Amino acid sequence: MADLELLIFKLITMIDKSTDIQNITEPAITYSECYPKLILDACCGGRMFWYQKQHPNVLYMDNREVEKGSFKNNWNPNWCVKPDVVADFREMPFKDKQFKLVVFDPPHLTSGSMKSVINKKYGLLNKNTWKEDIVDGFNECWRVLDDFGVLIFKWNEANIKVNELIKSFPVKPLFGDFTGKTGKTVWMTFMKIPV
Repeated sequence: MADLELLIFKLITMIDKSTDIQNITEPAITYSECYPKLILDACCGGRMFWYQKQHPNVLYMDNREVEKGSFKNNWNPNWCVKPDVVADFREMPFKDKQFKLVVFDPPHLTSGSMKSVINKKYGLLNKNTWKEDIVDGFNECWRVLDDFGVLIFKWNEANIKVNELIKSFPVKPLFGDFTGKTGKTVWMTFMKIPV
């Protein structure tokens, strides 16, 4: 209902200003205000696990942008980070309950430097604040997730065991499983069921 109210408000404002419709250079409302994105990827990185990297219903967010060709020796030349929104997952610029599905695949490494390929590609957590940062990020994902929405959480146990982390989450996963060549990557599914 709030989206409909916004649309009506903007239309009334446009009419009240006696706007000459033929001279409008900018739309009164944007497409995204009428048809907001349903899915948020809160740490999109290079969108590597997306089959459709420009999915029309997904809002891709990351805290950085990285141009193509950032790796030496022309390795992975088309990889880049081009989010729709540049923002920190610990403080997202979205309203409560805005998305039906949230994907949260934060950085999982706490050691090394941003000069290494793996850290440049996936990001690096602060080794002193990693736990509170991830919990804050999870809480933000939960805040922007609509009732009965689904949160997909991906983690790799290279430095930190997942059981140590999910004890601090406000809810427990419904289900999940380990995958990957080494069996250290886990995908977990949560659902925001109102109580």
